[in-house]
Amino acid sequence: MNKGSKASKGSPGAAKAFGRLLRFYRERAKVSMERLGTVTGYSKSQVAMIERGERKARGDFVPVADKFLRAQGALIEVAQEVTASGVAAWFEDYLEEEAKAAVIHKFEPQLVPGLLQTPEYARAVFTGAVPALDEDEIEANIAARMDRHRLFFRTPPPVVTFVLEKGALTKPLGGKDVLRKCLMYMRECADLRNVTIQVIPEDRESHAGLNGSFTLLETSERKPLVYVEGQGGRYFVSEQPDVSDVFARYSMLRAQALTPEDSVRLIEQVAREL
Repeated sequence: MNKGSKASKGSPGAAKAFGRLLRFYRERAKVSMERLGTVTGYSKSQVAMIERGERKARGDFVPVADKFLRAQGALIEVAQEVTASGVAAWFEDYLEEEAKAAVIHKFEPQLVPGLLQTPEYARAVFTGAVPALDEDEIEANIAARMDRHRLFFRTPPPVVTFVLEKGALTKPLGGKDVLRKCLMYMRECADLRNVTIQVIPEDRESHAGLNGSFTLLETSERKPLVYVEGQGGRYFVSEQPDVSDVFARYSMLRAQALTPEDSVRLIEQVAREL
């Protein structure tokens, strides 16, 4: 089993720091994101992503912005510390919690979760990103995602469970060969004593997860957390009764899914039929 490669060098914290500095100089100059985008050849949304640390500035953006905002070289200096780390700034907080969590539960209806992906499958996911990622960003993202697989073998090992839709097993991202290899890796993961994978069949007439994917964590102090990603943002839920409601939803999903044994047999069948 691939236990993951070392993460590529780079600091998502540097990207976040650059974004804050850019916003400081932009607001000091009383320049809108739209205006800065026009000057640098970027869209307003791309400028916003750079300010949030979600994307690295490319091309002439930094020197042009530095001159236009009269930053006197400050943006150029800080930008040198920003490299493709494969971890977006907004994902840092989650990864800190995941790395030390005692329990991780993941529900995913659309695709194979990152912790169960092969490098080839991850490449297909990142290649399809919109806005498009540069090649070095794709490579860094893949390396960072593979590095997360090491948590399966951590001491003490965390309890990790997954509930997937069958559709996530049949969507041929990257092609059938890529999907088959990913399914076989998933099958290997299911043999780990601390990992459980369950699949929800297509013929379910009731479903507790229609609101989309989510991740449940129990920290090393056994504090429950819910992590949610969507089109409009990413956030933790830590207050009751919301946390208990989502944990109850996950329990219902596990009851609606196939047993772990039947799920493994289904994964094997889908792989054979590709």
